[in-house]
Amino acid sequence: MRAVVVCVVLAVVAVALPEGTASAEPSILARLAEPRTHAIMRHALAPGSNDPADFDIARCETQRNLNGDGRRQASRAGAMLREAGVAIAHLWTSQYCRCRETAELMAVAPVVEQSFLNSFISARWTKTDRLDRTRAALTALTPEETAVLVTHNVNAEALTGTRPVSGEIQIVRIDESGAIELLGSVRVPVF
Repeated sequence: MRAVVVCVVLAVVAVALPEGTASAEPSILARLAEPRTHAIMRHALAPGSNDPADFDIARCETQRNLNGDGRRQASRAGAMLREAGVAIAHLWTSQYCRCRETAELMAVAPVVEQSFLNSFISARWTKTDRLDRTRAALTALTPEETAVLVTHNVNAEALTGTRPVSGEIQIVRIDESGAIELLGSVRVPVF
């Protein structure tokens, strides 16, 4: 009887996830060991949408920030990457506080802020420049270097064609021309 219940639950979970949007299989993280393969992560859970009108990138109190669940999710993302056994050469983050804190809590490499990972939701005219700079930074790495990018849903979606949920890690391969292929993703649980 238990086996039937488990099968039914797994079938329901498989139907609940849209095809191609996320893999529940953490072994996708092991693909980061492949040449020219990187992770693009939407920051961990920061309740709300958009930033307040008085937003100031230099002042965290004016921004949406991680809550306790988001902090636990960010720590779990780092643990999952470490468990995958892949050496992370670069941990780049948007300058927004929720992204920077996500990266710091992941603790998989030294955190380096990159303005090209900042959200362009309220500055659409910067979209092409930021995406071009992201691709250029990734293609400049040697094939053996692995980078984790912590950014925003609009940036990740523009790069991969798939909108991630908070804390989702998208695994991508980039070729020498800057073309990005989404290999799969992992939704980091909140607990």
